[in-house]
Amino acid sequence: MGLLHFLQTRSGFKVDNRKTTSAATLTLRQSLWPLCLVTILFFLWGFAYGLLDTLNKHFQITLGITRTRSAGLQAAYFGAYPLASLGYANYMLRHFGYKSVFIMGLVLYGIGALCMWPAGLNRSFGGFCAATLVIGSGLGSLETAANPYLAVCGPPKYAEIRINLAQAFNGIGTCVAPALASYVFFADTSDDVDALKSVQWVYLAIGIFVFILAGVFFVSNIPEVTDEDMASQVASTHAGEQEQPFRKQYKLFHATLAQFTYTGAQVAIAGYFINYVTETWPGTGDSTASKYLAGAQGAFAVGRFTGAFFMRYVKARWVFLVYLSCTVAFIAASTTQGYKTGLAMLFLTLFFESVCFPTIVALGIRGLGRHYKRGSGFIVAGVSGGAVVAPILGHVADMRNNTGFAMIVPTMFMIVAWTYAVAVNFVPAYRDTVDKTGESDVGLQAGGGVSKEDVEIGTMGQSKEVVVR
Repeated sequence: MGLLHFLQTRSGFKVDNRKTTSAATLTLRQSLWPLCLVTILFFLWGFAYGLLDTLNKHFQITLGITRTRSAGLQAAYFGAYPLASLGYANYMLRHFGYKSVFIMGLVLYGIGALCMWPAGLNRSFGGFCAATLVIGSGLGSLETAANPYLAVCGPPKYAEIRINLAQAFNGIGTCVAPALASYVFFADTSDDVDALKSVQWVYLAIGIFVFILAGVFFVSNIPEVTDEDMASQVASTHAGEQEQPFRKQYKLFHATLAQFTYTGAQVAIAGYFINYVTETWPGTGDSTASKYLAGAQGAFAVGRFTGAFFMRYVKARWVFLVYLSCTVAFIAASTTQGYKTGLAMLFLTLFFESVCFPTIVALGIRGLGRHYKRGSGFIVAGVSGGAVVAPILGHVADMRNNTGFAMIVPTMFMIVAWTYAVAVNFVPAYRDTVDKTGESDVGLQAGGGVSKEDVEIGTMGQSKEVVVR
């Protein structure tokens, strides 16, 4: 009760979803600082995810576990996402606002990173999974707030571009992490204890940095956006989706399914990338394969930058369809290839995967209005697909002793995600909602935007009371 009272009485955590703050009409310039801060978060969880993929193979070696069991890391990490996005993080978002969720997520992330130290001392794979669960809880909280915040903070016309550009820094994080791991985790050492110590020191540094960043968010002005803000914005576009009760938001649920299957496939591919390369290209070592993974994640980051560029001139839904169609084609081809050709197929797969996650988020919450925060929680919960598909791929790889063949698993899940890309382009009920909201001129009109005083009200909630519903 004491913590709840603290949050309710501290102005920085006040939010009344029944009132407007004008923060949803920020111009590009006014939204720049909060967007830059949130973009740092995208790099952080890209870095965490990149480390996760290399830890998968690292623990197979140092702890002597099977490919199936090593998927416990992915299961713990992504299994925590729905706990956050549908549970405590979504509650905090709706009642205390974006800033509180950003800080809570960073604190959980930091705690999980520090928990890696005792897990390493005890050589406990279960301990590593538990620490990863806490990290996943923190990152799940951050994604619950950050993805919808990027979509709404600034002119809605450029929502997909903003989120893809920010997610490009996520891609940079996933590129840097395996490159670092190739020198730290897979360094030439015959001592497994020393190998695990490298994991401990890396996560200790991460934990310290994350706690410092939480302090930066605490003292920064983060414009708040309420449900009423979003209802007013959607009403001006005549998208009309918010008139339906939440249980009838079928397009949202289709987007959630697409996110579940797409993310599950993406995680499975990256998680077993090193296994795929070392098995299909004989003579390739784990350190070299980790460097290839870093290169593939670099292609992933480049794909997001190029995707954002194309979205400036072509509707985001078309870019999404082309990229996801290419993803399905190249991952399917990887099941029958090997050596340099198989590696090239995975490089192309990661390049075209790039825009899918952020674009599903942006398109899926289009037109939700007052259902915006709750709906974004559902789409982020779809990330839990990573806890399902990776173990399936690992099990198939163990049964057939062939990771290349097992890539048929993510191929099938990608095809399910592809149905949403088709629907949002060719089914009028999907397409019209997306286009109406995307053509809004909010934040772009001459003399548009909000005053500094309105931004401060949106930031600090000075004139609002906390309403628990």
